[in-house]
Amino acid sequence: MKPLNNADAMSVIKESITRIIPDADFAAVEPDDKFRDVLELDSLDFLSLVELLSERTGVRIDEEDYPELTTLSDAARFLVGRTTDRS
Repeated sequence: MKPLNNADAMSVIKESITRIIPDADFAAVEPDDKFRDVLELDSLDFLSLVELLSERTGVRIDEEDYPELTTLSDAARFLVGRTTDRS
């Protein structure tokens, strides 16, 4: 997969969350909000999101990376950094 920019990463994250929670209201989520809390993702939803993000971006996401996926901004920064590092 090509390196992601911030907008691409944010789009992948939101599309992936929408696959897990079809009625996710992103208007209620600021970029620095803890999206798991705002969107009420439980642990299984979050693991599904991690798998989906990994599958869609080709980025390996380990358990120790989970704290970097707390906010939409952090998650986008993480994916951008990981896809840029490989190129």
